[in-house]
Amino acid sequence: MSKTTDDVQSGGDPTELEAASQLSTAPQEDRSPTLPKLGVIGWVRWFWRQLTSMRVALILLFLLSLGAIPGSLIPQEGTDPTKVADFREAHGTLASVYDKIGFFHVYGSVWFSAIYLLLFISLIGCIVPRTWQFVGQLRGRPPGAPKRLGRLPAYATWRTGADPEQVRTAALAMMKKRRYRAHLAGNAVAAEKGYLREVGNLAFHIALIVMLIAFAWGQLFKFEGGKLVTEGDGFANTLTQYDDFKSGNLFDSDHDLSPFSFTLDKFTATYERTGPEKGTPRVFRADVNYTEGSGDKTKKAKIESNHPLDIDGTKIFLNGHGYAVPVTVRDGKGKVVSEQTVPMLPIDSNISSQGAIKVMDGYRDAKGKKEQLGFAAWFVPTFAGAGKGTMLSQFPGLDYPVLALNATHGDLGVDAGLPQNVYQLDTSHMKAFKDSKGKALKQRLLPGETMKLPNGAGSITFDKDIKEWVTFQISHQPGDTWALGGAIAAIFGLAGSLFIQRRRVWVRAVEGPDGVTVVEMAGLGRSESAKLPEELGSLVEQLHNEAPSAPAPSQPTATSASTTAVPAAEGAEK
Repeated sequence: MSKTTDDVQSGGDPTELEAASQLSTAPQEDRSPTLPKLGVIGWVRWFWRQLTSMRVALILLFLLSLGAIPGSLIPQEGTDPTKVADFREAHGTLASVYDKIGFFHVYGSVWFSAIYLLLFISLIGCIVPRTWQFVGQLRGRPPGAPKRLGRLPAYATWRTGADPEQVRTAALAMMKKRRYRAHLAGNAVAAEKGYLREVGNLAFHIALIVMLIAFAWGQLFKFEGGKLVTEGDGFANTLTQYDDFKSGNLFDSDHDLSPFSFTLDKFTATYERTGPEKGTPRVFRADVNYTEGSGDKTKKAKIESNHPLDIDGTKIFLNGHGYAVPVTVRDGKGKVVSEQTVPMLPIDSNISSQGAIKVMDGYRDAKGKKEQLGFAAWFVPTFAGAGKGTMLSQFPGLDYPVLALNATHGDLGVDAGLPQNVYQLDTSHMKAFKDSKGKALKQRLLPGETMKLPNGAGSITFDKDIKEWVTFQISHQPGDTWALGGAIAAIFGLAGSLFIQRRRVWVRAVEGPDGVTVVEMAGLGRSESAKLPEELGSLVEQLHNEAPSAPAPSQPTATSASTTAVPAAEGAEK
């Protein structure tokens, strides 16, 4: 009666138990091979080697570029919080998901910072040992010639009547003249060239580190703000002067803002007047006077598109422009209660603009009651004419300026403490003035004309001195120069690592059995290149002039065919 595996396992002869266990397919822990334990230090070394490998560095670089995609496609809180708020309203569920994974602040998120730091560590861990290895190669000498040169990819040989010592001396001088690192090694000359390939490789990796540091430095200490300035007005570089302002996490507004100020004297804009490009801007130029530091010396400058003014590393860019309309508001007694130049917001390329004129203090109605006035305003620099369309400009220049007003009175809501849009009116507590027909009071004004409010409520005059305003973008990013230098260095380093070939050449000259010197030349490159045999052929030709071929025993003269560089197989047959 035969025993089954279960019978043996339940008890029996040990030999039978071992044999049965080999037949079993059940997983057993003791059947796996015994592997040495790495331990904590071993695992740390393994992790460090993986992190500093080229494969992991490329993966991290790919992940970094992949992680930057949502930062480019999805609005960011640090760049445009208004668009982020609009996105939250339009996509509530998706926005909550984006909040959890940090898509609204990609470049400050934990996962992006982790990739950034790991790539930084990986590059440093890769560069340091390679640098020491390269320094060791520079301090050493090219290795001696292999025993069988005929097996190398590029090979040539010939017989010469010159002495071996004479051939080796000529070969050494030739190699050094061709900028090879060369020396005598036994009966051969060993030479090597192309060390700049590794220099380019190291320069590329170091440049990447410089760029990473520059970008991080720039993001942490940068600031950027915008300011609208009307002709004749000025700006001082203090935090309270900015219309909008954002900065890096380590920026200190008390110490990092460069002290300077400027005044906008004049803004000049010209446009194409005819042809298919009518209305296209030709010249945008802001003439400013500025002072640096606490000095009283005033300097003049011109700020144009793509030509910012640089003051102590802070750049002032010309960002946009529009028109500001001057108005004078009087009460029913003719007393001037407001004189202001109101910027109008452009809504199209011909600078059709809209805005709001607000009189918050000093006005009293015909009965002496304190009240506030609000005028919804539309401005066109070139009006088409009455009955020829809506209030849309036909040209961006000031050819036929017209101001259209809707007059209201009541409470503007500015005393509620809530922020308001300067270009819009809150009419929830306002009433429209009525004309003689009982309709809302509206009127178009030319420069110098006045709109009278009904029932002795006063008037508003569109003054003639129309001005232009300019929005300036004022920014400071300290890492820009280093990032540019790193990018240029990375390009040159990458070009060197790709196009420079490191190669070795050996020249062996020994006395043959018949007393005639046998010369062998061979070359070996670190990468396959069609230029290596060509370069070796040039070296053979030059050395052959110093040590010409000796006559073969069966021929009266030597042919020059044997002096060209040939593949290893052909050289072995000679």
